[in-house]
Amino acid sequence: MTGVRRAATIHLQFGSTQVSLSKSIMNRLPAIGPALVVVAALGLAGCSQEKVEVKEDIVRPVKVVEIAKANDTRELSYSGSVRARTEMNLGFRINGKITERLVDIGQRVKPGDVLARIDPADYDLSVNSAEASLEAAERQVETTGFAHRRAEQLFAKKFASKSQLEQATLSYDQAVATRNSARSSLDQAKNQVLYTDLKADRNGIVTSVTADVGQVVGSGTPVVTVAVDGEKEVLIAVPETDIAQFKPGKDVKASFWSDDALTLDGKVREVAGSADQQSRTFAVRVSLPNDPRVLLGMTANIQASAANNSLQSVSIPLSALAQKDGQQIVWTVDRNGETVHARPIKVAEFTADGVHVAEGLKPGDVVVAAGTQFMTENLKVKLAGDAVQQSASADDGDAVKRVR
Repeated sequence: MTGVRRAATIHLQFGSTQVSLSKSIMNRLPAIGPALVVVAALGLAGCSQEKVEVKEDIVRPVKVVEIAKANDTRELSYSGSVRARTEMNLGFRINGKITERLVDIGQRVKPGDVLARIDPADYDLSVNSAEASLEAAERQVETTGFAHRRAEQLFAKKFASKSQLEQATLSYDQAVATRNSARSSLDQAKNQVLYTDLKADRNGIVTSVTADVGQVVGSGTPVVTVAVDGEKEVLIAVPETDIAQFKPGKDVKASFWSDDALTLDGKVREVAGSADQQSRTFAVRVSLPNDPRVLLGMTANIQASAANNSLQSVSIPLSALAQKDGQQIVWTVDRNGETVHARPIKVAEFTADGVHVAEGLKPGDVVVAAGTQFMTENLKVKLAGDAVQQSASADDGDAVKRVR
């Protein structure tokens, strides 16, 4: 308050309000009068003072995503078919024309069951010829045997020379060898007659038939394929980029298209040493435990974990990407101060799920996912319920989730 005396008038200044009192009025008031005048003047000044409008800071709600820590492992998944660990491609041991086929695909067989036959006529003739040769050899042994014994008797009585005895002995030995050879030929001819029947030697199920009645086949040509009962396995094709992750003994999981609830623990049994010439993939065989629900030919999915050694990027929604001064940025949220700040980033690639960021973001960063055009530096924001969803790493291939 300032007081200015001019003539007989006192001027009092209260802020923007000025009050003028004459000296005569001030003299008429009691001792407390001036104080009352001052209070009244202050009240008048308060009433006349203009109201000042108070502006509050703008707080904008935002959608955000939180950058999660990239996974150290990744999941590999390959499909294959269930097959028997041992499959026998059975064929005749001799040449001939097939005259009978006694089994069909899917039929179970046991040891000794005849699967197919070829014409035995020529082999029966071979048996007859071998029998005749053996009979002639037997007669020759008898003849030379008499001559040998006679030569021994004459030599003992000194009526024959030693050379004559040796000649008789040699003829007899040759006849015995010829007889043994004829006997072996007969046995072989008889075996070939037996080979005209194609028989199963283990329990199993017929999975394919590659020759039929009337067809002339050579020895060893596959005619019937039998899957042997016992351990089953899944055959998968793995590209060379992932083959290093599959080693014999590796534990995997096997699921089946026919039954979502059926999951078995498998183990890698065999890995091909070279790639297929056409597909350039490696054959990997996965052993399965014995389970009656698993049937041959089922489609199985093999899942395995692999170390993630590649350089990882994180994925953010496309709506989170913004530009400032010609540079790509994102708006990060300071959760302590609840303000946003621009941060430059390096984009790795654009995908259908969003944007893969190679540099500029780290696990734990909270990024504005939508409404970036309304963001300014140090703008105060509000996270609804303080709820933040984690973004998936780019290698996982999962879509980024967002919440309000």
